[in-house]
Amino acid sequence: MSEMTSTLRILEPYPGIFAYYDGRVPGKRLHAKTANWLDDGAYSLGVASYAIVDQGEALVYDTHISLDHAKAIRTHLEALGVTKIRVVLSHWHKDHIAGNAIFSDCEIIGLTLTAEKLKDNREKIESANPPISPLVMPTTLFDGRLDLTVGTRRIELHHFAIHSADGNVIWMPDERLLLAGDTLEDTVTYISEAAEIGTHISELARMASWPITKILPAHGDAERIASGGYGPDLIDANRAYLRHMAGAIAAGQDIDPSLKSFVEEEIASGAVLYFAPYEEVHASNTAAVRAALSR
Repeated sequence: MSEMTSTLRILEPYPGIFAYYDGRVPGKRLHAKTANWLDDGAYSLGVASYAIVDQGEALVYDTHISLDHAKAIRTHLEALGVTKIRVVLSHWHKDHIAGNAIFSDCEIIGLTLTAEKLKDNREKIESANPPISPLVMPTTLFDGRLDLTVGTRRIELHHFAIHSADGNVIWMPDERLLLAGDTLEDTVTYISEAAEIGTHISELARMASWPITKILPAHGDAERIASGGYGPDLIDANRAYLRHMAGAIAAGQDIDPSLKSFVEEEIASGAVLYFAPYEEVHASNTAAVRAALSR
């Protein structure tokens, strides 16, 4: 194990479903002491990629935050006897695609919109800090929905325009399990496209109508993920946060700068867990939504 993956944890919330979780380690940084995308917002908040394994096949959901993390995922899967790997991208953001090159010999599945976003942002991604270069693109594109099997497991990929316009979730209908990527987040969602907050709210309502029993997000609490994930009330909590913020700003009201106070009901119910570094996310969200709605 490299220094880069020294705190990586491999969890198995369900038989044959693995979470590759890293981050939320107080005082620890992986890349640099100065500001960078890997440490600030990915590692600091905790980040997980996933793999679904059955009968020698694996479906990897996101390729993690570095080549070393991706290598660790592939090494683990091959040690399990996996001989066929496919990759699914949840969306185009850097902390979900940084390890694509390790799977360049595999089918990489993404939304058409994800491929467009990656192409449009290739130069920024390849020159980022740390750089993701060369950027390896998805090889199989779809729109809306794509059905797959992994061994005997039924898998559905579905487009949800939440957090990012190209959100792509994995739905396992037999298990009623949702692998959510960044469409859902604990403590609160990071609002990366503030002008689309109305779309995010309506898409969360659509998601809430599904018969979901458990949710595994890309950013959340390691112990809750390890014990089977979040309940569907995570959807309601994320939606309430967006509705509360958008409504207050549209009405010209002040937003409580304390995240702990702003979402105290959702914390009290257990739908989400309070994690102090999300205070910075809340401050960023507030500024972004205020700017977007005042235009």
